[in-house]
Amino acid sequence: MQLPGREPSMEDILASIKKVIAEEKELRIGAEPIDSVEDEPLPEEQSASDEDVLELDEPLAPPVDLGPPLVDDQVAGQSRQKLEALQTVAATIPSGPSVNPLEEIIRGMLRPMLKQWLDEHLPQMVDEHVKREISRITGRQL
Repeated sequence: MQLPGREPSMEDILASIKKVIAEEKELRIGAEPIDSVEDEPLPEEQSASDEDVLELDEPLAPPVDLGPPLVDDQVAGQSRQKLEALQTVAATIPSGPSVNPLEEIIRGMLRPMLKQWLDEHLPQMVDEHVKREISRITGRQL
């Protein structure tokens, strides 16, 4: 096997792959062939009778006695009113700005510096790249 702190060698990787393939072959040999599985009708093909349909008004299980409520009805009502008021206020407030205000401040500060740098360096950079490309295309130095 491999030593700790050492990456697996190609032989280790190949041995691991061979082991996995061998295990899969054993599983396939032990499994029942596909042709021998009986053809069972799919759920869509089975005829649905009225007894098979689950009505939503029928309880799934008998009701469970949970004991007395944990919160008094008056307290629950007050809490519900406060939460509804919060929901109403939250629905009327417009969404916040889609951009981060800090990013906007930084962009505003960097814009003049970037403009100055581009004004100083862009013509020279474009000139150098154009000369290089012309030399590459024509094969002559300018």
